[in-house]
Amino acid sequence: MTYRNGGDLLVAVLKELGIDTVFGIVSVHNLPLVEAVDRELRFVPVRHEATAVNAADGYGRARGTLGCALTSTGTGAGNAAGSLVEALASGTSVLHVTGQIESRFLGGARGFIHETKDQLGMLTAVSKYAATVPDTANAGRLLREAAATAFAAPGGPASLEWPIDLQYAAQHDGNAAAPAAGTPDPDRAELAAARELLASARRPLIWAGGGANRARRELLDLLRASGAGLLTSNSGRGSVPEDHPQVIGNFATTPAARALLADADVLVTVGTHFRSNETADYALRLPEAHIQIDLDAAALGRVHPARHALHADAARVLPELTASAVPADADWTARARAVRDEVRAALRDAIGPQAAICDALAAALPPGSVVARDVTIPSSTWGNRLLPMHDPRANVFPRGGGIGQGLGMGLGAALARPGAPTVVIAGDGGLAVHLGELLTLAQERPRLLLLVFNDGGYGVLRNTQDRYSDRRSGVDLLTPDFEGLAAACRLPYARIAAETDAEPVIGRALAADGPVLVEVDLASLGPMKTPFTPPVKIPTA
Repeated sequence: MTYRNGGDLLVAVLKELGIDTVFGIVSVHNLPLVEAVDRELRFVPVRHEATAVNAADGYGRARGTLGCALTSTGTGAGNAAGSLVEALASGTSVLHVTGQIESRFLGGARGFIHETKDQLGMLTAVSKYAATVPDTANAGRLLREAAATAFAAPGGPASLEWPIDLQYAAQHDGNAAAPAAGTPDPDRAELAAARELLASARRPLIWAGGGANRARRELLDLLRASGAGLLTSNSGRGSVPEDHPQVIGNFATTPAARALLADADVLVTVGTHFRSNETADYALRLPEAHIQIDLDAAALGRVHPARHALHADAARVLPELTASAVPADADWTARARAVRDEVRAALRDAIGPQAAICDALAAALPPGSVVARDVTIPSSTWGNRLLPMHDPRANVFPRGGGIGQGLGMGLGAALARPGAPTVVIAGDGGLAVHLGELLTLAQERPRLLLLVFNDGGYGVLRNTQDRYSDRRSGVDLLTPDFEGLAAACRLPYARIAAETDAEPVIGRALAADGPVLVEVDLASLGPMKTPFTPPVKIPTA
């Protein structure tokens, strides 16, 4: 096939991939791409390149597919890099196409407009895959190769830089499909030993991470056959719907869950990397009888020793384990169910008046609706644990821990699922990182409830400094008048200042056919019972 220019080729490949919406910023170094996408698909002009990648990330997560972002070269690609770090950390599939200066000037260090030193090296450092389009005969092949690499489990971002002269040129596409990625087969002796160990278990536990999200049916079969309790990482939430009575959830570091881990005779972990904030900074103790399943060979035994390490696709290996599983002792399964109730009740009590907001969201949101959370105290306490998840595609949050990404992710998710409401939980400090995206929200008008928890700064770090230091540094911020800000952006506004406000305000906002900004006035609402501090080590004298 011959295409008039690179933009027409890009559109053809995106249509092959089932992508109908692209996020980005127009530039002299991507103009042919943006014009073609805007003409044939939906181009969403965000206000910052970081948001383009975050929105593509959220779009891909919500659909369980691939998202696409277009950025400019140099500064534009650099702005996107932080969000590519997030997609890499979370293993989410993003196709990032960025411009590049004219091919004859590449590497010349002339100071060509938008030129940067070794842009490909920068993209390689923050992407699963990175390449430069070298000519007009290979752009289609590289686009398909990048997309296939991004989507292959475990996922990640793929970046392709495209010199502007080659974008304008006619493209000659061989339509060659990218080679299919293979999956490893587990060592048969290790699998046999793991099956024998699981068959002996009477007090089993399972821990599901993000790698379990592509093996949901198989995981549920094992849960039913074994009678185990199910712990999850944040990434594994929704791999089994959290209304299932055996799902304890993202509570591994609570006293009751630690006691379960101490008494379990076998632990099966599925695609989790035991992140520091989910293991009490690696202080959490796991059973020695540990069967670990992961597609990433480097993850096996990296944090916790594994008696049987299975380098395999969970969807392929879990049925073999299930065939060997026997029902747990009845009192063990009952204990796991009791722990599930205990940890939720304790957290609900600890968050004080914010429980009313969590309850109102849980009651009003249709099951499977996306809840995108920025890194803020409500997310770190109850949003990542107590607010129920029924589908991993609804569980959108920055797994790498960077603030300011929640609104962009929520925008992408809302446009991926226009028929259902999307919620974004953000703090005033994190939202300020990308306030300009309120204009994108107003322009695109998705069905999105933006809940802004206003405590006048960086609450997590303020609590940390109050606990460990005798002064505050850099944590108290000027907070905008959110009602006036919403009016300036032509966004509907409401305020929650008391527990009794939560149900009616959230109900009306979720029923709206467009975006609504709801400010949660934390000074008026009242504090949690215990100030939240993150699970990191702070040296003290």
